[in-house]
Amino acid sequence: MKFLMVLLFSLFFVGCSVVSDKTDVGKDLDSIHQAITTIDTHIDVPVTLGTSLANSSVLSPMQVDIPKMRDGGLDVGFFIVYVAQGPVSDTGYVQAYSQAQQKFNAIERMVRKNPDNMVLARNPEELKSAVEAGKLVAVVGVENAFPLGNHFEHLQEFYDRGARYISLTHFGHNHFADSSVAKGAQADVEEPVNNGLSDIGRDLIASMNHLGIMVDISHTSKESTLEAVEVSQVPVIASHSGVKALFDHPRNLTDEEIKAIAERDGVIQLVAFDSYMRTVTKEEKAEIANIRKAMGFEGSDWYKKATQEQLQEFRTRVASLNDRWVRSTVADFVDQIDYVAKLVGVEHAGIASDFGGGGGIQGWDDISQTRAITEELLNRGYSAAEIELIWSGNLLRVWSQVDAYAQRRVSQRAN
Repeated sequence: MKFLMVLLFSLFFVGCSVVSDKTDVGKDLDSIHQAITTIDTHIDVPVTLGTSLANSSVLSPMQVDIPKMRDGGLDVGFFIVYVAQGPVSDTGYVQAYSQAQQKFNAIERMVRKNPDNMVLARNPEELKSAVEAGKLVAVVGVENAFPLGNHFEHLQEFYDRGARYISLTHFGHNHFADSSVAKGAQADVEEPVNNGLSDIGRDLIASMNHLGIMVDISHTSKESTLEAVEVSQVPVIASHSGVKALFDHPRNLTDEEIKAIAERDGVIQLVAFDSYMRTVTKEEKAEIANIRKAMGFEGSDWYKKATQEQLQEFRTRVASLNDRWVRSTVADFVDQIDYVAKLVGVEHAGIASDFGGGGGIQGWDDISQTRAITEELLNRGYSAAEIELIWSGNLLRVWSQVDAYAQRRVSQRAN
């Protein structure tokens, strides 16, 4: 009964029901893929997005652009305001806020320059209407709460600009929560240690609940994740995470974390990130480093200086190493979905590419190849209804609950 109710709720908000009379969804991959609404919850963007240096209006060197979205049948992308963790100081906050503004500007510029193709959605109903009208949809996600400021004074502003999920951390602890990967020892900087959430981190979650912003626990420590699930008054998401039981990586979630998220009706968006699914050997790392060196890329921030054409060439060269080093495949990626579905139910699994931020696997190297995921799910026996839950229904269920909670708060204050 619970699954049936979740399914009906999800399909209502998706708006493109796979059980419509328009197509025979039980037999044909293309008809199923076209009938469902597809959402990728993590697409990183360059600060130059929407300019001639990163033109999403035309077929480009980027892993995601409008022609590739159309070709691959991706309806909705969460485009990411990402800021790396910097020093927890007044100067660090100012720098992080400025970097976040550049990313917001880039996403807004992309949408503004493509009015016939794309809209920015701020709630599930707007998303549904846009998809029904044949538009592509952009939603804003924020990766790392650090640029919100010392007392998350920019939270309302970020919401007003469209942010609908915010992850508490990235690599490195901040003043809100601990990260799954500490950065201080590596970067020779001081980091706060909260042993989970800080007091202000708990306050941040409460304020996100009140505004209608989904709490994202990707990149947080196990302690932070479990506490965030408990503190939040609404379900939380992992916007782009993997399964620790399948590959022991600090960024992947333990069974305990997956179960905790599911018990509160949240969703785990599994990520197509090669090194979160297999061991990258020292020899392979050395070969990749040699490729960077040959291309003239030095330093940890080399990717910020590279053009989109250079990044595409770099990805192509790395992919050519498959003759010796086999990257993760679409099958490996769907193994993660299988695992979550068997552990806690199909209604708690979703999909994220992390394109533009290191994502990409054999068979899904850019968004034009998105049908490959649907095909693999079909081959494994998932029904069309289950595939729609995985691609969009589960995420929309959570977002709708978060939005409804915020609207109730507004109504209560008005009365």
